[in-house]
Amino acid sequence: MEEGMSLVVKTVIRLLKGFILLFGVYITAYGHVTPGDGFAGGVIIACAFILIFLAEGKRDSMKTFGETAAREMSCIGGLIFLLTAFAGIGISGIFLKNFLPTKAAARFTLFSAGTIPICNIGVAVIVAASLYLVFSIMSSLHVIVKDDEEREMINRGEEIE
Repeated sequence: MEEGMSLVVKTVIRLLKGFILLFGVYITAYGHVTPGDGFAGGVIIACAFILIFLAEGKRDSMKTFGETAAREMSCIGGLIFLLTAFAGIGISGIFLKNFLPTKAAARFTLFSAGTIPICNIGVAVIVAASLYLVFSIMSSLHVIVKDDEEREMINRGEEIE
């Protein structure tokens, strides 16, 4: 039995996933200038991977972005944020200090916020990977209520009695 949704849904998702990912990257990159930031961009990026998961099914989507890769990306995003924050201590003695100077003429451009875009990238990676990981784990669980109101939680891959 084939996993996932119909061929039409798979085709539409295949065409749209790049645009959704690009929009999430745009929201993350320009979050300091326009509405949005790393969190909003990370949610949009996670939605792209969740759509792939829903359209293709778990087995095929894990080839694109598996749970191990999601855990590692979440840790990498945290490291990006923390290293940027601790670099402020190392350079100026203040945690999360904006240590990258910007010129007044660069206001309202992509490179006008110093370390904020770097922090936004770290937050976006954490949020995207974590939301996808939570969705993939929650979708593989199945709760069975037996006759005596006892509940049992199993993975969908296991046999159901």
